[in-house]
Amino acid sequence: MSEPVTRSSRLTETHDVLKAARTWIDKDGRVALATVVGTWGSAPVPIGGQLVIAQDGRFEGSVSGGCVEGEVIAEAEDIFAGGGPKTLTFGVADETAWQVGLPCGGQIKVFLERLEKGNGGELIDRAIDARSNRRGLLVRTHLGDGRREYFDREGARADALLRQHLEAGESEVVETPDGEVFLHAMVPPARVLVIGATHIGQVLAQLVDIAGHEVIVIDPRTAFAAEARFPGIRLDTEWPQDTIPKIGLDPYTAVVALAHVGHIDDEALKLAMRSNCFYIGALGSKRNHAKRTERLSAAGFTDAEIARIHCPIGINIGAQSPPEIAIAIMAEVVLALRGPRVFRSADADKR
Repeated sequence: MSEPVTRSSRLTETHDVLKAARTWIDKDGRVALATVVGTWGSAPVPIGGQLVIAQDGRFEGSVSGGCVEGEVIAEAEDIFAGGGPKTLTFGVADETAWQVGLPCGGQIKVFLERLEKGNGGELIDRAIDARSNRRGLLVRTHLGDGRREYFDREGARADALLRQHLEAGESEVVETPDGEVFLHAMVPPARVLVIGATHIGQVLAQLVDIAGHEVIVIDPRTAFAAEARFPGIRLDTEWPQDTIPKIGLDPYTAVVALAHVGHIDDEALKLAMRSNCFYIGALGSKRNHAKRTERLSAAGFTDAEIARIHCPIGINIGAQSPPEIAIAIMAEVVLALRGPRVFRSADADKR
């Protein structure tokens, strides 16, 4: 088994806002935390993006890609001096937007607060724990006074709206009788298990990595799962039925069967169908999938379980070559992960 450092893991290690916040709270007893709670027009950092500021002025993360960080850090001085939480709105002019690679200007709404040992540390600890264990965490923060509540995906206290945000991984400000509330969906990065170190798998693994998601290529055929064929990609040469239970399947994981070998693909699909992973796909013609369906039915899987498998795999874009097929698969995975959403920020009418 090989586990090289991937693009997504490099980003996490190098720009870890949560880790920096934990370190600085332990050292100084407090930090200032800025969170993007709304964007209009062009915005280099999505809603939920964060910037943490230490008392000595050090910072980690970003709320605008460089446009307004200086102003947020200056505002943090008041927060450290005892000021209460505040919501800041910044307009990004067209000329400034171009400097950070944006096509046009926009607006950014940022919630700035002080976190101290105790309740502030609880937020960081819960977020780190959820990330480490690949569990979604929904933090509901009252922007008026900074009060917050925590919900998880399986929790009985989470209503339908909160669960929707956890499933979609989307955050937004909502209006309530008590004022504006920020629903911050802190979910783990999507992970794609590519079963079969094939030509299509080579391209798909790179696409997943480029998109910033985690990818693991699983294939017991060591001649296929060679590091030279998958530079920078995590490879696993155990059989799917042996290694997938160790990796784990969760609502933020996709399983893509590309080995085109029944006894390799089937074992991965069997585990996936009875999990809560968000996407299952398998390469194969209608004829091959009919045979696969017969095998899975004989193994005791129901029609509903088998129907979870996307086959033919990928969005129909007329793909023919392996790279084109990989692009079609990646598009379908992204659609399953993000999908057409109905959520809009509280200030969507300003867009």
